[in-house]
Formats: sequence, structure tokens, C-alpha cells
Amino acid sequence: QLQLVESGGGLVQPGGSLRLSCAASGFTLAYYALGWFRQAPGKEREGVSVISSSSRTTYYAESVKGRFFISRDNANNTVYLQMNGLKPEDTAVYHCAARKGPDLYLTPIDYDNWGQGTQVTVSS
Repeated sequence: QLQLVESGGGLVQPGGSLRLSCAASGFTLAYYALGWFRQAPGKEREGVSVISSSSRTTYYAESVKGRFFISRDNANNTVYLQMNGLKPEDTAVYHCAARKGPDLYLTPIDYDNWGQGTQVTVSS
């Protein structure tokens, strides 16, 4: 059974850093585009960053460019999101998602395999 499990969330002060991880089981990540998405209370889920199956292409939301960095380790079936310079507006539940094939999108509707999420809270 295909499963994605996120970890690494928590409470951090503004300006701090966190590294999220998403481990996959039941399938081989190498054939999938992967992404991180987030949903804050009362808001729609939004794309944060995505990475192609080859790792050659990445997209970032404008709000996180230069602060967040996505990477993947196909050998270990894991995708990461390094988050630096965190701001209170980054507070949300962060989900990873997978989409089979080479096409890359930053929109949640284009992904059909989802993890349950990890809470990130940025507060002093």
C-alpha cells in the first residue's frame, strides 16, 4: 500500500529553521514528482515547493523563494524540505504529496497521493 509519512515539524521562533522529511513506502519514489504543500487554519491548501522525478526541476511559491529548499533521496525513498528564516505566516500543517510521471505542478489538485501532515508553528 502506497504511504507517505511526514516528520520534522514543531514549534520554532521567527527566524529559525526546520527540516521536514517525508518517507515513502509501498512504491518507488524515483518515478514520481514530489511536492510539499501547506494548509493554514481557514485557508486553502497551497503549493510550497515541488521537485521533478529527475530532481532537475524545482518550483517554489513566491512567498518561500530563497528561504525554503526541496531535495530528494531516491535511494532512501525520502523527500525533504529545508525551511530557513521562518515567519509566523509559515505556520500551517505541511503535507507531502506524490504524482506519478515527469510533469511538475505546484497545484494540489494535480497530486493524488498524500501524507497526513506535520504541524509547523512559528511563534515567539
